Amino acid sequence: MSILMSQKGAAGDATVTLTHSRTKNLAELTLEADIIVSALGVPDFLKADMVKEGVVIIDVGITRVVDESHPKGYVIKGDVDFEKVSEKASFITPVPGGVGPMTIAMLLKNTLISCERKSK
Repeated sequence: MSILMSQKGAAGDATVTLTHSRTKNLAELTLEADIIVSALGVPDFLKADMVKEGVVIIDVGITRVVDESHPKGYVIKGDVDFEKVSEKASFITPVPGGVGPMTIAMLLKNTLISCERKSK
């Protein structure tokens, strides 16, 4: 994702900062970001005080969290504290139901393309 966003061209030309959960000044960096793509696997890691107004959030993280009140015994949570961060974000992907269905659609598309190429 970082490579795609930083490539020269209309869809790119972004200044990309790659961080991780132990980046020392993480909140300072996320507060400056216009777009945050989170793929960490730590439920509710990104809090509202770590983002600016109008930020775009793409939450890729998925983690099963034990929840005895749920019929399955767990819930799926993203990396972002959706309830609080969504109040500040101009756009935010939900978990579940955000990037997951798109991932599945692209896997199916790529499988079909591969099959078509092999049969030619």
